[in-house]
Amino acid sequence: MAATENARRLALIAAQAAADKKATDVVLLDVSEQLVITDCFMIASAPNERQVEAIVDAVEEKLRAAGTKPVRREGAREGRWVLLDFVDVVVHVQHSEERAFYQLERLWKDCPRIEFEDRNEPVDADSKDTDA
Repeated sequence: MAATENARRLALIAAQAAADKKATDVVLLDVSEQLVITDCFMIASAPNERQVEAIVDAVEEKLRAAGTKPVRREGAREGRWVLLDFVDVVVHVQHSEERAFYQLERLWKDCPRIEFEDRNEPVDADSKDTDA
């Protein structure tokens, strides 16, 4: 059973909120086949604790506006790896060093990725349709 549409929608909102705050290497995983406690993971990195905090705050704000709030928040004091549990989506925002060490994507490599395109990324001029 794949992730619900609502879980995918919330994961995409979280991913865009993270990208808006300059998170790097944003990955969305559909973990619904492996876990019964959640449908999606969002994993993102930041180079310092301050940016981790800014990303976490932005994700919380955007998901609250979408009608949900975290049932659990862990790691915020240290700012190295913050976990936000929104039930359908679990958000991991990690300092780049923790991300490289723990390699969550490798741990969950059998789970399908959910496509995410940062709306702030410039469109590649080569991919535009030039038939005019």
